[in-house]
Amino acid sequence: MGQQVAKLCGGGDESVKILMLGLDNAGKTAILYRLKLGDVVSTTLTVGFNVETVAIGKGITLTVWDVGGQRQVRALWRHYFAGTQGLVYVVDSTDKERLPEAAEELFRVLENPDMSRNCPVVVIANKNDKHNAVNTSEIVDTMNLHSLRNRKWNVHTSSAVTGEGIGQAFQELGKLIKERK
Repeated sequence: MGQQVAKLCGGGDESVKILMLGLDNAGKTAILYRLKLGDVVSTTLTVGFNVETVAIGKGITLTVWDVGGQRQVRALWRHYFAGTQGLVYVVDSTDKERLPEAAEELFRVLENPDMSRNCPVVVIANKNDKHNAVNTSEIVDTMNLHSLRNRKWNVHTSSAVTGEGIGQAFQELGKLIKERK
């Protein structure tokens, strides 16, 4: 998987800053450590942020900033926008009632002048292994993602528990970053 993403991002010795945001309890930290360690890690509520460098192929690393999603912390997200080359926005696909709130926060991030207008977005619909998870088209509709006309974006389902979809989501992000360059 790593070499494919490296090719997509353009190869060379490069570090790409990725910002991972989403509401609390969406699974951001679980996804980060699944990507980094390849295994399920027991996580707790992120107060502040986690930063991990993840080698995804020859000559390319992602510096992933996983920032807490509690309501009080969201006001601080803007301090992480500078230099962001890709945004991973994680939603809990089993929490249909909070999808409108997740959408509101995503659009607030994307409308901020400090967030690059060229920064591609991959929405990861996490917890897709649960029986009550909503499908991708419902997430796109509920979050009104079709209104993102001037920005590259994509949606992927995943499960931090099984690892399903995480690699594909980051491959897609790599592809979108390359298209932007």
